[in-house]
Amino acid sequence: MKTQAYGCAALAAFCLGITPVSQAELEPISDSAMGEVTGQAFMKIENIPGQNHDFTRMTLSMDVETRVNVDDIQAGQINGGSDFSATHLALGHIARNDGEVFNGKTYNAGDDIPFEARMPYIELAEDAAGLAGFRMGFGQARGSVSSQTTSFSGDIGLKVQDKTDGTVYDTYLFDGDGGAATNYRASHIGIDPNSCVSGTNCTPLTHLQSLTVGEDNGSTDGTIGFTDAFFIGFQRDDGVAWKTLDGTNSISVGKGVFINLPTNMTVDLSQLVGPNGIERHRTHQVDMGTKLF
Repeated sequence: MKTQAYGCAALAAFCLGITPVSQAELEPISDSAMGEVTGQAFMKIENIPGQNHDFTRMTLSMDVETRVNVDDIQAGQINGGSDFSATHLALGHIARNDGEVFNGKTYNAGDDIPFEARMPYIELAEDAAGLAGFRMGFGQARGSVSSQTTSFSGDIGLKVQDKTDGTVYDTYLFDGDGGAATNYRASHIGIDPNSCVSGTNCTPLTHLQSLTVGEDNGSTDGTIGFTDAFFIGFQRDDGVAWKTLDGTNSISVGKGVFINLPTNMTVDLSQLVGPNGIERHRTHQVDMGTKLF
């Protein structure tokens, strides 16, 4: 892996089109003087070789806390459908009641509970034909994601527990009630890769009204760990293998839009497949209550 770093001053000068003008003779700085200088790179660029693609990742040293609402979003619209289709998409949410606890912090009614994103990056994948795809993600991310999703391409890292016997299941995406398991334009989520029976072991994605992005950090106090696996990718062809940020594994994705949505959640099966699904967080200053859905 080859790494290059660019400082804030150099980047700012380039972006503003400033040409440095010397007003005095330049003299070398001694090693002892250089030892007194500290700083942090604003952008890091990595060239990462792969088996079928070469990757270039540009990461910004930024920490962001945000709360965002999007009324309607469509991505990958082609052949009469969308790779991702959702309404009322929101990052972060608002506390409904005094004393609401999220990620170990206590909030009062009306307080913003932000989505936290650190070290945002853009990564390009290239092959002999040119640009094969790009993705956007975060080195660290955690917080709530709310939506009414009707079409999803990618992976949702959700676990489901059947409290009648305590069994915990991984989840699978499906192309409809009674349909096949798929990670392309899915409309349902369930616990049996060979069966999707809505209301029994499967449910529409619209029942997942709010999810928590993050990782289980092993704590018992309800806090959430940051995840480095939250990203959205856009691919020209099948078989782009995006590497995990630590370089130890890869995620092979297909043509079109792919969203990797890791969560630390284990939800109750009866709640997931029930008539109301997973409750949506409050995402508007004026609490819509049950009117939104």
